[in-house]
Amino acid sequence: MHAIETFALTKRFRRVAAVRELNLEVGEGSVYALMGPNGAGKTTLIKLLMNLISPTAGRAMMLGSNASQLQGKGLETIGYVSENQKLPDWMTVESFLSYWRPFYPKWDRALEQRLVKRFNLPRKQKLKHLSRGMRMKAALTSALAFHPRLIVLDEPLSGLDPLVRDDLMEGLAELAGETTVLLSSHDLAEIDSFASHVGYMDEGRLLLSEPMTSVRERFRKIEIAGDAPLESPATVPAEWLQFTINTSGANADGARWIETGYDAVRSLARAREVFGAVELRASAMTLREVFLALARAGRPADANGGPQWK
Repeated sequence: MHAIETFALTKRFRRVAAVRELNLEVGEGSVYALMGPNGAGKTTLIKLLMNLISPTAGRAMMLGSNASQLQGKGLETIGYVSENQKLPDWMTVESFLSYWRPFYPKWDRALEQRLVKRFNLPRKQKLKHLSRGMRMKAALTSALAFHPRLIVLDEPLSGLDPLVRDDLMEGLAELAGETTVLLSSHDLAEIDSFASHVGYMDEGRLLLSEPMTSVRERFRKIEIAGDAPLESPATVPAEWLQFTINTSGANADGARWIETGYDAVRSLARAREVFGAVELRASAMTLREVFLALARAGRPADANGGPQWK
């Protein structure tokens, strides 16, 4: 079963299409990291999922219910935290948590206490006197203490120091396995070790969506060197991003690129089709390196109209 599904989901603001016919599937129990440059449409997508804005076309399903009808009891199993979320500054941490408890039948006071202790939250201090990181910890505590089946996080780690980010990720890890997580974040180092699935958005479109294991397997940094100078090819395979060649006059003695469909046998054969007898060295990539490669690729299209690197 999917915790989140969208069907040709679209949101236009006058002439600007922030989300374009987007089809997304997030399986229950997964940790889905949503990547993309600023302005890609990630926050708009999350607002559509949380019924904070209405779609222009298409629909979204959250835990089997239409997102456009998400309210009241439908929110009892969904947590939501956003970097721009406004908190009631006049409340103390204790009164803030006390306010939320009655809304969630499955609120777990023991879990609340563990999170407060882990995050070192001062219960008697007003929210307005807390640092941004501590405010995010208070918000996350309120979103996790009722054992949500699904939690949606929009840039919760943005601008926080490493210790605070670690605390927040550890708090999320406490519910691993019982909670589906959709996380939009630029802090790719944390996501790399935490996410089970990843999606990449740009200009309102979902251009990549797959398990992290698949991303790690098929994206590789490639370097080659030949026994003789390499001739610079007129064209390179569509699966190669950021192709560069070490030139020496009209010839070259080595080349490098990012392979988006790596397979040890096929990739070597493809390189030899282009360059002749060469040896290939493949290196694994971090999620950050994959993100930068996709962002720099600029959405090139293949013969079928899709992105080359999909």
